[in-house]
Amino acid sequence: MAALRALPTDLQRYLALRALQGDNPVLFYKMLVHHVQEILPFVYTPTVGEACQKYHRIGVPTYGLYLRATDAGRFLERLRSYPQQDVRVVVVTDGERILGLGDLGAGGMGISEGKSLLYTAAAGVPPHQILPVTLDVGTNNPGLLDDPEYRGLRQRRLSGAAYEALVAEFVAALQAWQPHVLLQFEDFANHTAFHLLEEYRPKICCFNDDIQGTACICLAGVLSALRATGASLADQRILFYGAGEAGTGIGELIAICLEHHHGMTREQGRSHCLFMGSKGLVCASRSDLQPHKKPFAHDVPHCRTLLEAVQQIKPTVLIGVSTVAGAFSGDVLQAMAELNPRPIIMPLSNPTSKSECTFEAAVAATRGRMLFASGSPFPPCTYGGRTLHPAQANNAYIFPAVGHAAVLTRCREISDDVFLVAAEALASMSSVAQLEQGHLFPAFAGIKAVSARLIAAVADFVVRAGLGSLPADFDEAVRRSSLPSSASNLARWEAYAVAHMYDPNTAKL
Repeated sequence: MAALRALPTDLQRYLALRALQGDNPVLFYKMLVHHVQEILPFVYTPTVGEACQKYHRIGVPTYGLYLRATDAGRFLERLRSYPQQDVRVVVVTDGERILGLGDLGAGGMGISEGKSLLYTAAAGVPPHQILPVTLDVGTNNPGLLDDPEYRGLRQRRLSGAAYEALVAEFVAALQAWQPHVLLQFEDFANHTAFHLLEEYRPKICCFNDDIQGTACICLAGVLSALRATGASLADQRILFYGAGEAGTGIGELIAICLEHHHGMTREQGRSHCLFMGSKGLVCASRSDLQPHKKPFAHDVPHCRTLLEAVQQIKPTVLIGVSTVAGAFSGDVLQAMAELNPRPIIMPLSNPTSKSECTFEAAVAATRGRMLFASGSPFPPCTYGGRTLHPAQANNAYIFPAVGHAAVLTRCREISDDVFLVAAEALASMSSVAQLEQGHLFPAFAGIKAVSARLIAAVADFVVRAGLGSLPADFDEAVRRSSLPSSASNLARWEAYAVAHMYDPNTAKL
């Protein structure tokens, strides 16, 4: 760790960790698990974005699996020849929309590999049971096509029927290879992400982290912030800057929460969420809306700028999913502070260079009154003699635990309700005193304990809802944990989750 800290840049730390992963995997996973909060930014956001951009120049050894368009017809053969065969989790990308950086083609493998590490670090899935995959279907990035060091397919991206056939072969090959596997879709573009999720969620245990994982952590942040204000979700007006897959996914989960707990219809729930896109406010009078935006096209006046929308709509919550750096200007933040005693500000875009505002800017503009969560990490700030801490709305709180629960219960379908359960469980974990300091989420240093509680909540729901089954070794594992016979079902599930978490001190790779 001392050697890692001495390196001059985060990218060099990323490279050192990747080299250690290949040279001494036992030591690598010990470091990753025991120092997860410190190491997380080097193997995941924000450093992984730069690594993906430079993936074919920095010489990292790839440990995921490339399935190229030229391999069509041989996907099952490729899977069966992979060195590890006891795979329970697959993280797949096609590299078209990596973080806020766009089409990085085959360099997207870095995001699949980074997400895979978090399954182990955060939720204890054994590393040999996780497979990062990149579907290399080409790239529309001219810089990559002209780069002599680029190692992906040098062709324009497949689209239409050819692309659909390739994804269909991939899913069919997975199902033939492993009777039960969890599939995580990662960083697909808007025009494919929603379609693939709806197409395959009834057919294979799967979810899209950008749509559902982001929605879950954001809802958890809002619910946690509302515990600090004492307000109800039913009284919130939520304005999103950015109307892509992440934003509308958050809006839909908020609507589901309002439907389940506040007696609203789904349409009434959606009316609490308004969206600003590149062409202004999404509203009913517009005829140029993509399908995923139409459910949120309400009968409101069209606004062209974010400041105008804040002044017209008077939101209580402002969420950024635009990848437009600085979009939450001082004027916008001050307007939120004038409208609300404690405005909720959530610039979620990654990496840090794409964040809608910094924590420091939010503190200054609101005089430290805001409740804040961002996608990228920021340092604490001092204001009025108090040290305020920014919460990081990191999907790593959510997807590893949800995924591990799905594996343990052999879940058949991950419904939206699963993410609602996870959001509510996470939102309950910070004390009121911690919330006042800005800690909307528990410290990531204790993520395995957090994940055990989330796994318990999700697994219990999955079994009760008939989406999965009680593991055959459940009673025996709980008995060995020495829980009292009066322990609740959630406590029993938590003990089971802990018993099935990878321990780098004892496990062999």
